[in-house]
Amino acid sequence: MLQNYLPVLIFIGFGVAIAFVMLTVGWILGQRRPDKEKNSPYECGFEAFDDARMPFDVRFYLVAILFIIFDLETAFLFPWGVVIRDIGWFGFLSMMVFLAILVVGFIYEWKRGALEWE
Repeated sequence: MLQNYLPVLIFIGFGVAIAFVMLTVGWILGQRRPDKEKNSPYECGFEAFDDARMPFDVRFYLVAILFIIFDLETAFLFPWGVVIRDIGWFGFLSMMVFLAILVVGFIYEWKRGALEWE
């Protein structure tokens, strides 16, 4: 039974070893010159603030959600492009309807000003 899993275990071991070697080489050869910018906390594109209850601009998160939506669109385009000859016109028209709905949503968000930073 172990013979079936041996190639997988060897692959995992090889991956862990490569990761360990890369991290070690990076730590040994890396330059350590900290400054104020490198040591400052990073808060998702806006300045860090003290109070967690302080209001902040949510446009950053709206753009991130829109990016995820359109990133998923491209994830659906690749398998569709691979099997386009097999699915025929029905598959083609289904994908065009899907893309049209996403484009209409994108245009709506664009017209509403969701993509503009002021």
